Amino acid sequence: MQTKLTLTIDKNVVEQAKEYAQRKNRSVSRIVEEYLENIASQDKALELHESLPAPITESLTGMFTDTGRPYKEMLGEARQEKFH
Repeated sequence: MQTKLTLTIDKNVVEQAKEYAQRKNRSVSRIVEEYLENIASQDKALELHESLPAPITESLTGMFTDTGRPYKEMLGEARQEKFH
């Protein structure tokens, strides 16, 4: 579905956009539409990327279970095992 959009843009920019569009055999509207689609899809991709856990996080998932014991106690035991 197509919808009209009114923009206020510097006259020189509009002239340059029209020249560019003519050289590319496209309309200014189509160029703007593709640009907006591009930045919207990049934004979605970035949001998806940021929401995914880092590889190190994925590799650590499930390594530890919550036993209800204080972590300092568990850390002390791990250090004793490692260094004794």
